Amino acid sequence: MKTLQKALALCAVVLTAGWLVGPTFAAEPTAAPATAGQPNEQEMMAKMMELGKLTDKHKALAELAGDWDYTVKMWMDPSAEPMTSKGTATRKPVMDGRYYEFKANGQMEMPGADGKMEKMDFHGLALEGYDNAKQKYVSTWVDNMGTGIMYSEGTYDPASKSYVYHAELEMLPGMKTKVREVVKVVDKDHHTFEWYEDRGGKETKTMEISYTRKK
Repeated sequence: MKTLQKALALCAVVLTAGWLVGPTFAAEPTAAPATAGQPNEQEMMAKMMELGKLTDKHKALAELAGDWDYTVKMWMDPSAEPMTSKGTATRKPVMDGRYYEFKANGQMEMPGADGKMEKMDFHGLALEGYDNAKQKYVSTWVDNMGTGIMYSEGTYDPASKSYVYHAELEMLPGMKTKVREVVKVVDKDHHTFEWYEDRGGKETKTMEISYTRKK
């Protein structure tokens, strides 16, 4: 409880700082009256606390929690047969269910230093959630194949039981690529992930992952 009180007190200080006048803090600062269209300190704190609450949007992500086996299909050339690989993944709630941590581990064939295909270990990490302020699902992704952090925003379509995310990647300097990701819930034990890239102004599917819940 003391830790929570300290955290709330720190938030109050940060919020109040914007309205304090002078180079030093007053002994007993008082919040300036709100300007037109701008909430005062108390209203802002109340709004922040409201936006920090769990909603049904967060709880919906719980159906994807658990331990999974997955199979990946990747198309380096859309006209050729896909490369396939397998792995395992775990998705679990963190921060009291406000976010879900997703970890993937597997192997995939990639060109080595000599140009020949060789198996490489793959590790990926995602943090997923629903941003009450933006009213969008949000996700970050990192893996051991790069050094960038991908940030995605998306929505949920209850009719198709699909999460659709959009992002922009810069895998090479100056080469930005628009990406669309689709997570479709088939049933409680199966879901799929599809990855689409903008290639020359045309959206192309380059990856598909099928997940099956471990028994």
